[in-house]
Amino acid sequence: MKKLKVSEKYVVLVLLPILLIVAIFYLNVQTNRNPSTEIREQSNQLEAKFASLSHAETNFCAGPNFIGSLEDGDRLQGSCCAPMDFDRYVEQIEGLKKYANISVIPYDPYDIPASLAKELLEYDKTYVLTIEQQTIYDNAMKMSDEHGPCCCKCWRWTAFEGQAKYLIKNLDFAEKQIAEVWDLEDGCGGRENNDRQIRQPTT
Repeated sequence: MKKLKVSEKYVVLVLLPILLIVAIFYLNVQTNRNPSTEIREQSNQLEAKFASLSHAETNFCAGPNFIGSLEDGDRLQGSCCAPMDFDRYVEQIEGLKKYANISVIPYDPYDIPASLAKELLEYDKTYVLTIEQQTIYDNAMKMSDEHGPCCCKCWRWTAFEGQAKYLIKNLDFAEKQIAEVWDLEDGCGGRENNDRQIRQPTT
């Protein structure tokens, strides 16, 4: 019994304070991380992803039928009409963060799951807008940089048309919001429209 009591006292008097000190130190390190260090880490991660996506070629100017040939686990990566621009890529990623809780809006315009593309194409087939809703859509077309969901009528155009129908019908998006989403998820590459060589979609 004496040995047990000694052991219990050792735990209470020696080990517990040590464990508490270690725990407090760890929490302080986590809560007092240098913000500039975190920003550097995020920037490095984004640069690494840009380096990978800027050489990817699974996203290209193809019609909607192309998406049906893909597996759900496939990803549409890279730009279709011009080389990616890093500064513009950062702007798009940061801008899309405000829509992170909306599943039909991709978090990265140059890395889109085929499953999402299929879902959006289905919305385009099945959703019918009212006259008022169609006016919102038409106004968004005029306001967006590409004057539509994409720079040409490829799979992205049709998929993001379905996305807009979903956002207008289910989430009451206005034309400015639709235009902003289209601009942020633009996957054509380049920084300005004149950077791009517009191509005709393949089937």
